[in-house]
Amino acid sequence: MTWHLGRWAAFDTETTGVDVESDRIVTAAVYGLGGGMPVEPNDWFVDPGIEIPAEATAVHGITTEEAQTKGEPAKGAVDHIAETLTAYAFIPGAAVVGHNMPYDLTLLDRELRRYGLPTVDERLNGQPLYVVDTAVLDKHADPYRKRVSEKQGPRQLITLAQVYDLPWDDDNAHGASYDAVIAARVAHRIGTLAHMARADWPERIRQVRRPRYGDFNGLTLAELHAAQIEWAAEQAAGLQAHFRKSDPNAVVDGAWPMRPWVEPSTEGDPA
Repeated sequence: MTWHLGRWAAFDTETTGVDVESDRIVTAAVYGLGGGMPVEPNDWFVDPGIEIPAEATAVHGITTEEAQTKGEPAKGAVDHIAETLTAYAFIPGAAVVGHNMPYDLTLLDRELRRYGLPTVDERLNGQPLYVVDTAVLDKHADPYRKRVSEKQGPRQLITLAQVYDLPWDDDNAHGASYDAVIAARVAHRIGTLAHMARADWPERIRQVRRPRYGDFNGLTLAELHAAQIEWAAEQAAGLQAHFRKSDPNAVVDGAWPMRPWVEPSTEGDPA
């Protein structure tokens, strides 16, 4: 079985902000898809325990009051999210799939640590968790794509939906379940292209400058996961070099699929 035809756990979160070290989960989705099995929808609406900034509400539409009224306590929700997600690691041929996975997986890791819960690695107990990241795959396959417009970048999920000819619903976008499923559909399209003859590609894809979809052909999940570690590091290094043209101190973290945990410094704490 090729890597894009097995069971997937499509994963996404909506949060209080963009800092994985301090922000919190507001909604999350883990959807079991593919592999010849029924869809398994899992959704969470969480009271993050802190105020939801107006900037975050503008993205996902959830206010602090709504989260406090309708959301479940964060500790129990985070535990259930992690337990549901890691269960897929024990299904042969399964993978976690999403868009920009270091964000969601790192934020989940920090939430688990915040509440003193077992981390993803501890739950896996040595079992590999394979990850498929549409942001990494798409950039590797089509590295020269330009911005769609001043407001729409080349790697946004809406852009990938357009490139791979998937419908996009603005009313449901930026909801965890919608974004998770769209990312899974993008990943499936990328996998399908990788295993097609180039002559059979849609016209939009045939026009791509020096496409590299063939690099995904015939890989096992383990091989694809390992390759994404290298590709993500290369992509981050290239972006960092670009940023340093205007900011010599710019840093782009290339860790994938999760940023490593760094113990908080205790320097200066009283004995």
